[in-house]
Amino acid sequence: MDQRTRFMLPFAIIIAVLAVSTASIFIRFAQNDGAPSLVIAALRLGFATVLLAPIALTKHLEEIKRFTLNEIMLGVFSGIFLAVHFATWISSLEYTSVASSVVFVSTGPLWVALLSPLLLKEHLAQTAIIGLGLSLAGGTIIGLSDACVWNAGISCPAFADVLQGRAMWGNFLALLGAWTVTGYLIIGRKLRTRISLIPYIFMVYGMAALVLIALMFITGNSALGYESKTYGWIFLLAALPQLVGHSTYNWALKYLPAALVAVMTLGEPIGSAVLAFFILSESPSPATLLGGVFILAGIYLASQRTGG
Repeated sequence: MDQRTRFMLPFAIIIAVLAVSTASIFIRFAQNDGAPSLVIAALRLGFATVLLAPIALTKHLEEIKRFTLNEIMLGVFSGIFLAVHFATWISSLEYTSVASSVVFVSTGPLWVALLSPLLLKEHLAQTAIIGLGLSLAGGTIIGLSDACVWNAGISCPAFADVLQGRAMWGNFLALLGAWTVTGYLIIGRKLRTRISLIPYIFMVYGMAALVLIALMFITGNSALGYESKTYGWIFLLAALPQLVGHSTYNWALKYLPAALVAVMTLGEPIGSAVLAFFILSESPSPATLLGGVFILAGIYLASQRTGG
């Protein structure tokens, strides 16, 4: 890694976190206009792929033609993992609480850290492991902040509720979302060392779009018939969280271990809370602030030194 890239990485990650953090805002606006979550996800990846197509098919066409069968297969699986991540996590919100969903889907960095030594031969230093633990704790605190209340002492839902009926299915879907984003990041780390950014994300986003569009039709949804402003919110969702946020994470995967990039993604709740404060006039709870401190401390420790 050259000095210029080393200098740019922290700023790029900050931009990625802020860009991805706008997703919840745009999704909420689109949902308020009546767009189903699966339609939003399908159009998000579809718009992103269409926006990438002119650059990918002109400036990078020769590199795309040189893709090996192994690279294409890995890219296809990465796109499937990304599509299933969006589909399962969004669907989990229909069965379980936002708090439980956030806690389970936020375990993604843990699975990346556990699998990276086996699949990528990347090992985290002790400080990075501590940082991962702090970040996961912070994500859990933020996730539970909506479920727990203070009434002469803190009161949270019984753990048994997590393992019953619809809630159990929703929590499993959120966990599946964590597992699939793990596959997406690990494959990205593997391919980005030999494929440049635009051809890689064009292949992955395109595959994810195809899978989500198929799921949209299978579930009886349609991409037509919404207000123009609804498509506007989804277009912004494709432009900022997807093309700027996710693409910057994919850029960073060429230079940083997958587990470290995964830890960085936990900064999203902090960015979302900041944006919600300014755009929606929603004040973060004390638990959100505390969780944010844990996450920031964890990211700082994780970024100090990584083993390889």
